[in-house]
Amino acid sequence: MKTPPLTVTLALAVLALVTVAAAFAPWLVPGATDQDLMTGITGPGPGHPLGTDDLGRDVLQLLVAGARTAVPGALAVAAGSMLIGNLVGLPAGYLGGWVDSLAMRWADLMFSLPALLVAIVVAGVLGGGYGLAIAVLVVLFAPTDARVVRGAVLEQRHRPYVEAALLKNLPAWRIMTGIIWPNIAPVALASAFLNFAFALVSLSSLSFLGLGVPVGSPDWGRTLADNRTQLLTNPWAVIAPGLAIIATAAALNLVGDWLQQSVDRRGRAR
Repeated sequence: MKTPPLTVTLALAVLALVTVAAAFAPWLVPGATDQDLMTGITGPGPGHPLGTDDLGRDVLQLLVAGARTAVPGALAVAAGSMLIGNLVGLPAGYLGGWVDSLAMRWADLMFSLPALLVAIVVAGVLGGGYGLAIAVLVVLFAPTDARVVRGAVLEQRHRPYVEAALLKNLPAWRIMTGIIWPNIAPVALASAFLNFAFALVSLSSLSFLGLGVPVGSPDWGRTLADNRTQLLTNPWAVIAPGLAIIATAAALNLVGDWLQQSVDRRGRAR
C-alpha cells in the first residue's frame, strides 16, 4: 500500500487523537461533568482554554469526555452493520438465485427509507435511549454493507482461486468465509469507515434532539444541544463540539475513500 497523502495523514492524526480521548477520557478528564454554578458560563481564560458552559463545566474537558460516548456508539453501529452486511452479502453474491433476490429486495426496501428520519420516529415512539438509537441505525445501515459485499463477491466468485476451491469439493460456507472473504475484507473495511462517519453524525443528531444520551451527558451532540442558547456568551461551548463532529466525520470519510482507492488500484494491478 502506498504512503498516504498529506490530507489522509492529517485525518489519521485526528482519528488517533479522538481514539485516545475515547479510550482514556476517565483518566484524562476525571472531573469533566463537575458543575460550578458560582462560575457559570465564561469565555476562554486561564484554567479554561475554551471557557465554561452555563453550569460551570469546562468546555474542553466536556469535549474530551464526549468522545467516550460519541465514538464507541458510532463504532458499534459500523461493526454491527458490517457483520449483518457480510452475513447477507456473502451468500447473496456467491449463491445467487432466490437468496440474492431476497437479500436485494430487503436492501431495496431499506434504502427507500430515510435512515435518520426513521431513527427519530422509532426512538421517539419507544422513548429514546442510546442503546435503542444504536440498534436502529445498525439495521438501517446494514443494507449498504450488504450491497458492497455482494458486489465484491460477484467480482471474485469466478476467479481461478475460487474455481480451484470448487474442484476440491469444499463446502460453500468454507469457500465464502475462508477463501473469498479474505480477498474482499479491505472493501468491507472501507465501507465500514464510511458508515462509521455517517453513524457518528446520526447519533450526534439524535442526542441533539434528546433521543440519544441523557441530558447533561458529556456527548458532543448533547453538549451542542445544551449550549446552543449560549452562542453569544461563549461561542466555543457550541463551536467546539460541532467542530469535533465535523472533523472526525471528515477524517473517517478521507481514510475510507483512501482505503477504497488503494483496494481498487491493487485490484487493477492484479
